[in-house]
Amino acid sequence: MRIFVAGATRAVGRELVPALVAAGHSVTGMTRTAANADAVKRLGAEPVVADGLDAPAVHAAVMSAKPDVVIDEMTDLAAVTDLRRFDRAFATTNQLRTRGTDFLLVAARDAGAKRFIAQSFCGWTYGSGGGPVKTEVDELDADPPQELRPTLEAIQHLERAVTASVAPEGIVLRYGSFYGPDTGMLSSAMIGQLRHRRVPLIGDGGGWWSFVHVEDAASATVAAIEHGRPGSIYNIVDDEPAQVRDWLPALSGILGAKPPFHVPAWLGRLLAGEHMVSMMTQVRAGSNAKARQELGWRQAYSSWREGFAMVARQVADRNAA
Repeated sequence: MRIFVAGATRAVGRELVPALVAAGHSVTGMTRTAANADAVKRLGAEPVVADGLDAPAVHAAVMSAKPDVVIDEMTDLAAVTDLRRFDRAFATTNQLRTRGTDFLLVAARDAGAKRFIAQSFCGWTYGSGGGPVKTEVDELDADPPQELRPTLEAIQHLERAVTASVAPEGIVLRYGSFYGPDTGMLSSAMIGQLRHRRVPLIGDGGGWWSFVHVEDAASATVAAIEHGRPGSIYNIVDDEPAQVRDWLPALSGILGAKPPFHVPAWLGRLLAGEHMVSMMTQVRAGSNAKARQELGWRQAYSSWREGFAMVARQVADRNAA
């Protein structure tokens, strides 16, 4: 099939494009800057340069590619390291999830694409009531902290627009918190903060998180092309949801860092904001049962424990070399 990947050089795109090529697909990779075009070529795709917020440019790029499938992996989070100003850090990504997704959907429809798959998020977006692990039928948070509201509204816009699409058929993948070599939870910036003990454990650390290695996020996306049900949402997370009080000290230990400092919730609220206290103490994780059953998806890293350790070794080996 002909597949168009928007955000081809982002965290998932870097893994997804070569996975699609290996599966025998013809891939066009959209990137925002001409400087990244060579990177798209190295991944095995035909590059096209367009800003995801430039509707005419996106339309022209998709129409030229004539794809059977369009995959939306557009974000602007590579430089995000400080979540105290969450609304500011996610401002461009929120535009990509709203205007950018709308532009891409229109282009996919006009180009005659049969399927449209979009990146969403699984984690703090769920309501904090009930059990610690949520499924796709559970409601999203009706009253998140103020700093998180614009991002949740953007995610809801994307999910409504994509799942309501019939031509092309829309599918949403809610990825857990990413990690991989120099990516997400194991980015160089995050590793530095952990080693300098700048990520404290707030309150009781009772918040539940879900993780996914970027390779597994890519493999789930490939599976969704063939097996995803139109109009469906899938949590793409590993098999082991974890509380902050478990995964944060464990990650610090894997990296050879000292345990994180512990601060009470009231102090965390003053230093980092209500939204960070919520993320540390109240948020909920997601179940991957639906993705495993309907997509036939199996992860290379079923637990963040083995995944974190493997990536940490890869980073150490690379630095040693």
